[in-house]
Amino acid sequence: MQTIDEALQKLQTSPFRARFRLSEKDRAYVRAKGLPVIRRHARDFVRDRLAPAVIPNDGKQTPMRGHPVFLAQHACACCCRGCLQKWYKVPPGIALDEAQQEAIVNLLMAWIIRQMKAGNGPNGP
Repeated sequence: MQTIDEALQKLQTSPFRARFRLSEKDRAYVRAKGLPVIRRHARDFVRDRLAPAVIPNDGKQTPMRGHPVFLAQHACACCCRGCLQKWYKVPPGIALDEAQQEAIVNLLMAWIIRQMKAGNGPNGP
């Protein structure tokens, strides 16, 4: 089992995952809403779009923009069940339990917090 720091470091080895950055608009949104609200949004997105055992539009359920959590999901390979299987060995066809969901939310929030501290520029793709 890898730590959040180990996971984030491993993700940086992927040119696709490493290019995601929060835009100034995204950072302003996070500042305006606050981290507790962003965490609730992340929990909702993970519960509704990633946790079910079967997702009819798997691979297409997470937009590439529109919310800081969406960017975090792509940057952290938590955007679909296929990426969860490839990067984290999460088996397909089984609903994610609360502990698994919370682990994903913690990873997403760690990425967002790092982005907020870094103050990096334009979005990825």
